[in-house]
Amino acid sequence: MSGHSKFANIKHKKEKNDAAKGKIFTKIGRELAVAVKEGGGADPANNSRLRDVIAKAKANNMPNDTIERNIKKAAGEGAADNYEHITYEGYGPGGTAIIVRTLTDNKNRTASNVRNAFTKGSGNVGTPGCVSFMFDEKGQIFVAKEDCSMDADELMMLALDAGADDFNEDEESYEILTTPEAFSDVRLQLEEAGIEMAQAEVTMIPQTYVELTSEDDIRNIQKTLDLLDEDDDVQDVYHNWNE
Repeated sequence: MSGHSKFANIKHKKEKNDAAKGKIFTKIGRELAVAVKEGGGADPANNSRLRDVIAKAKANNMPNDTIERNIKKAAGEGAADNYEHITYEGYGPGGTAIIVRTLTDNKNRTASNVRNAFTKGSGNVGTPGCVSFMFDEKGQIFVAKEDCSMDADELMMLALDAGADDFNEDEESYEILTTPEAFSDVRLQLEEAGIEMAQAEVTMIPQTYVELTSEDDIRNIQKTLDLLDEDDDVQDVYHNWNE
């Protein structure tokens, strides 16, 4: 989930209990299956999309044997044949913008669940494109300072030489931004240099953030985000609420 305190969100997600991890693994398993089908096969050496999803799986502590089992299943059974990418956009309380990316084998079920999540949080689903113009699609890589022996200048030069657009530093982490097209190459070069990445993905970054001061608004947007997070069909949720 993309928010203003992005690195804090990453750490929070990694500390979730086993039941929540099971849901994350289910979602990543679908991504692995679709990457095998749409990216050109089960060999990550020849499928950059699959390499990126494997990296995402490892960043979420998915065991290697689970990753391999998902890939073999997808390659052998055509498990991704019925999955379809559908993106929903809408508004949460206080004029917040929310984008929901899903991967589903049942459009009616997914549409109903997404609308329900918005409605229960006093928001509403809008038309395609109604909020996406408020976001920039970027490759985003986070490196925790505690996991990186390289100093900031070295890491910045490595990232920029690999094709990154921008490099930011805060108290706990380094953030590397790329175009969506350059993301896979930059991530791979960092991996080959031995850089451990806390998270690496193509994401939607808000151009501006919305502050919510009403307790009702905060409770309602959290309700929407929680319901979306619990839905196996929902792969990613992006919003401009400044948590």
